[in-house]
Amino acid sequence: MPAPTTPTRDAGPRPAAGAGRQRATARPAPAEPAGARALSAPARALRKLGLVRDIDLALHLPLRYEDETRLVPIATLRDGQQAQVQGQVRAARVEQRTRRQLVVRIADTSGELVLRFLHFHPAQEKAMAPGRLLRVLGEVRVGLLGREMVHPTVRAVAADTPLPQALTPVYPTSAQLPQAYLRKAVAGALARAPLAELWPAALLPPALAAGPTLRAALQELHQPAPGQAPATLEDRSRPAWQRLKFDELLAQQLAQAQAQALRAALRAPALAARAGALHDALRAALPFTLTAAQRRVAAELERDLARAQPMHRLLQGDVGAGKTVLAALAAARAIDAGWQCALMAPTEILAEQHFRKLVAWLEPLGVQVAWLSGSRKGRARARMLELVASGAAALVVGTHAVIQRDVVFARLGLAVVDEQHRFGVAQRLALRAKLAGQDLEPHLLMMSATPIPRTLAMSYFADLDVSTLDELPPGRTPVVTRVFGEDKRAQVIAKIRAELAAGPARQVYWVCPLVEESAHVDLQNATATHAELAAALPGTPVGLLHGRMGAAEKTEVMSRFTGGALRVLVATTVIEVGVDVPAASLMVIEHAERFGLAQLHQLRGRVGRGAEASVCVLLYAAPLSATAKQRLRALAETADGFEIARRDLAIRGPGEFMGARQSGQALLRFADLEADAALLDAARALAPRLLREQPEAAAAHVQRWLGTAAEFMKA
Repeated sequence: MPAPTTPTRDAGPRPAAGAGRQRATARPAPAEPAGARALSAPARALRKLGLVRDIDLALHLPLRYEDETRLVPIATLRDGQQAQVQGQVRAARVEQRTRRQLVVRIADTSGELVLRFLHFHPAQEKAMAPGRLLRVLGEVRVGLLGREMVHPTVRAVAADTPLPQALTPVYPTSAQLPQAYLRKAVAGALARAPLAELWPAALLPPALAAGPTLRAALQELHQPAPGQAPATLEDRSRPAWQRLKFDELLAQQLAQAQAQALRAALRAPALAARAGALHDALRAALPFTLTAAQRRVAAELERDLARAQPMHRLLQGDVGAGKTVLAALAAARAIDAGWQCALMAPTEILAEQHFRKLVAWLEPLGVQVAWLSGSRKGRARARMLELVASGAAALVVGTHAVIQRDVVFARLGLAVVDEQHRFGVAQRLALRAKLAGQDLEPHLLMMSATPIPRTLAMSYFADLDVSTLDELPPGRTPVVTRVFGEDKRAQVIAKIRAELAAGPARQVYWVCPLVEESAHVDLQNATATHAELAAALPGTPVGLLHGRMGAAEKTEVMSRFTGGALRVLVATTVIEVGVDVPAASLMVIEHAERFGLAQLHQLRGRVGRGAEASVCVLLYAAPLSATAKQRLRALAETADGFEIARRDLAIRGPGEFMGARQSGQALLRFADLEADAALLDAARALAPRLLREQPEAAAAHVQRWLGTAAEFMKA
């Protein structure tokens, strides 16, 4: 095997790759440098996993450990046991069953074991020829035909080949990166990586100061001492793990503090209030009274907008809490001060809904609202661009089209990003850059209907101000959630028939995860369900809505459903956020076990928006995984978005919860925000001191752990 190509630390910073409880593909692949194509396939695979610097490899920890330090007699093997045996090949042949299989029979002095390979090549057949002595590691199955292992790890050995003296680490990897290659690469990088302590141990919390150094902790986990048990090494409470988790949390807190300091030095237009102007007129014209929570958040926004420093605030609130009206009031404040506002949403359906609401509220007050989307082209688009560039359009609403290069604002003072987790850092930066050339930054308001648990906000949003709408407007009817297996499908359709018969204003959503049949995933699809419901509900107009439809077609279908011309809408998750149809009182979510908890909660929020009692039915296909059971149980037990967010964080972990895989934010690979709250508190307390007293060491620590991910923290 060729030696692993392991770049030195001069190769440039890269985000460290995921390990521990993180999947190996947790981070987007770094760009291939010039000459990367000349590398071997395993070396290219290292780069795709983000393992570029020596420190990246050193921090790429084992998922688990295999015990190759002892041999187990074949006769003592138990069903389900993970064990290593050694035996001589008695027979090896290719059998033709439902598919070709390589079946090898080995034996030691105590008994026989069958090795079965469903995927194999000629070299393997030769390596396991009769008479060869094999050392085999795998999981045992005991059946009617005796003991067997399917696709075990096999190595040809001599009778005197010694056993390893320590546990063998098993790393997160990919198909192109063999474990043996990765182990060698990690071992080399561990010896070379700059792992010196960056500050005196006395600055660490007492328990950590008395524990191992970073180098010793990594050495212990990568290269365990002889005699240790796998369960002991995998125990996250042991000192080596505690040191790694603290260092990771400290790097994150330092990066957040640096980002906060950078933002404090930026300037933004001060959008001072003007009594009796547009803001006050809009508030007086609203057909409803703001809740106490809305009034509190509106005051927070007004204070931020009046400052000459850019607002960087996250507005979080449950589905239906009334975030859009607060965005409208903030926009009115900006327009009052002579500046423009841009509102960007992730889908055209949601952006258009915002557009219609804002037009209804603001146009009667003399505000011109421009609409930009991917579907608006030609003269209509050119006209919108003129309005934006001249400043005639005080408010601009749209999708990603708002940040395209040809969109030039006259005076952008406020940018609002709805469902902020759907946008990457680069997209948010592009929106902020629309004020470039004036030595100013626009104020930034990000909105999310996925409430953030307190511990996650403290960790990931240490550099943000967070406003929370924790009160729903009056008159909202709680949604009852029911969970049924796929075998109850006919009963669910009967429930739809009864719901529609209860009144001409009742409407129904049926949500499917796929648009058309897939050869790879056996899920009920939207087109088949549309045909099924149209046949089962004769005389009932049934619509179909999915992401592959053109924008005009989607708009037409949604308008017909909103207007009541369609009684039933079969849709994919294109209706997940923002769609507001008060008459919709029943939702069925097909294959609910395939959706994330936050997504299920968002979908459920499309019903219960009127006065009628509403029901959400979760249809699942058995068997359910343990995680799927947790998700469905959580949704059935509570409608509180904050409690659902807390459970979602516990199930998924912070990286997936925050959409960090898309945004570029650093993932927590080792620490757990709930279990390691004390370490997080200690890291938060130490970070400001290090920045004041040892800024160079603090910068080196951030670079060690986050690499260029630290740059994303500034966004």
